[in-house]
Amino acid sequence: MKKKYFIITMTFIMRVEIIGQILVNFGDLITIDVQKNYSSKKEVFIQDFMDVEYIVLETNDDFPNQGVVLDIGKEIILVKNRIRDGDIFIYDRYGKALRKINRMGQGSEEYTSIRGISLDENNGEMFVNDGSKRKIFVYDLYGKFKRSFKQKEDTEALAYSEIFNYDKDNLICYDTFNKEIAFVLISKQDGSLTKEIKIPFKEKKSLIQTFPSNEGGLIGIGPGSFSSLIPLKGNWILSEISSDTIYVFLSDYTLRPFIVRTPSVQSKTPETMLILRLLSDRYYFFETILNEYNFNNRTGFPRNYLMYDTQGKTFSGYTIYNGDYSTKKELYLNLLTPVNHEIESSLVIESFELVDAYKKGELKDGKLKEIASKLDAEDNPVIMLIKHKK
Repeated sequence: MKKKYFIITMTFIMRVEIIGQILVNFGDLITIDVQKNYSSKKEVFIQDFMDVEYIVLETNDDFPNQGVVLDIGKEIILVKNRIRDGDIFIYDRYGKALRKINRMGQGSEEYTSIRGISLDENNGEMFVNDGSKRKIFVYDLYGKFKRSFKQKEDTEALAYSEIFNYDKDNLICYDTFNKEIAFVLISKQDGSLTKEIKIPFKEKKSLIQTFPSNEGGLIGIGPGSFSSLIPLKGNWILSEISSDTIYVFLSDYTLRPFIVRTPSVQSKTPETMLILRLLSDRYYFFETILNEYNFNNRTGFPRNYLMYDTQGKTFSGYTIYNGDYSTKKELYLNLLTPVNHEIESSLVIESFELVDAYKKGELKDGKLKEIASKLDAEDNPVIMLIKHKK
């Protein structure tokens, strides 16, 4: 029997919807002119509109790591190193080291790389996204192999660049190089397609510039990572750079237009791409990136930083600071990693940086200063969690 799946198409319903705490009027979409120079600039502190939590990752002889967050649940935290060593470090939600797993290898039950991991605490499983093998490996939370499946049906050509836990039965995934339907829901059991989520666009765009290498082949240059899937209080923001519209994917499997860009990304080259970095009840933060790079000068991808104020309905430039510092410590949103519906993003803070800031008197009285006072410069990083205000 042929497997059945559905294509989700956009329905325009002119009404007001509550998306989490964010109010979106579908008769009056937010429109961004990506070529406009917004001369005004605001300074804001992350603590003014988001809740912040710090997790100290325990350091011991078996647990030295770089604290790259893979996923966070109600009870555990998964992290890895930046280097490709296959280690998965499991902490409890308070940062206590629990165990280390490594199933890296060439065997049928082993991954060769970790592009990302999606955690399913309810089922006691983690889904390791192996971009090299183009497979997803499923293990229990002690590293026991349970199953694996190909990332795409009937093809070896494409791989998911992002995977998240969607519900008890499915993952939601994004495929950077899919030229037609990049967003999908897939079964956690066998990877089969549950739903395809079609975002309309004319031609697939990429923020990767390629150049011939001296050894033959091509070298790819990009402006850094960004997320096309952003969880938002039970719904999902779908941001495809090839499309002129950023959509909200609602829990009833419908798409609603959220933000529209002008002029069209399809209108000229080099393109000006629109990247969504952070969403809060009060502010939305964006980058615009010009899609060009000079390989000889090693310069390119110039960008502008934009903030939309939902109260004043105005755009401006911005600088965002961490308010737990007594100095103006800038927070760079391109370093944030989306996590889940409760935790908007996470950020790695190196221990040596906190120790240095503490010695210089640059931390305000509070939790972060207390943490820094007990750290050694060689300790594992501290994880900063950025959460929606309750």
